[in-house]
Amino acid sequence: MKDLTPNPSPTGEGRKIILASASPRRQQLLRELGIDFTAEVKPIDETAPKELKAQEIPLYLSQLKAAEFKNTIDDNTIVITADTIVWINEKEIGKPKDYADAVNMLKTLSGNMHKVFTGVTLTSKDKSHSFFVATKVYFKKLSDTDISDYITTYKPFDKAGSYGLQEFLSAGVNPCSDEENEFLKIIGKPKLYEATLQGTHEQSPDFGIQKIEGSYFNVMGLPLKELYEELGKF
Repeated sequence: MKDLTPNPSPTGEGRKIILASASPRRQQLLRELGIDFTAEVKPIDETAPKELKAQEIPLYLSQLKAAEFKNTIDDNTIVITADTIVWINEKEIGKPKDYADAVNMLKTLSGNMHKVFTGVTLTSKDKSHSFFVATKVYFKKLSDTDISDYITTYKPFDKAGSYGLQEFLSAGVNPCSDEENEFLKIIGKPKLYEATLQGTHEQSPDFGIQKIEGSYFNVMGLPLKELYEELGKF
């Protein structure tokens, strides 16, 4: 990791940042980095070519979103676009269409490992840079009651895979990787992940996530450490 001082501006003084996302989770995360930004969304058809696999899908979609801004921004603006997918059994799981679809998704994830890929594109008037981050998420075995209670309580119909990591953790778990924990200390926010939590499932140690390998914030939709570093180099 590059040398960072507490709470620096990774984009340089005077740069305008646009986050091209309506996601309150992405907006919260970027705000927590101390970066001033405006949120602006341009509607697109978020359909990736069928031949794309795994990280290729969110990279393609982040670039597709970025293209909408390319000819409308000035020399002093950076646009951040991102897309996140859940990947299991060599296929993508999107957002559930309804309650039954959410049940089926969680049954597929139950007791298994899946991957979460986020593709991010940074765009200015004269250049563009894309990167992706992958995280492995291991679910505990969920009962039918666990699944029903979770969907009824949290209504995860706007979330890929029918779950939000921030309310799906077992009680008492620090979900961040060693690298993320070190990064949060460096920027002066060692407990930032706690601000993202929506409350664990009845504070049960037996529900939800068994373990995470990789970035916690990536699963939320914005890999903070990697984004911070890439902004500093852009």
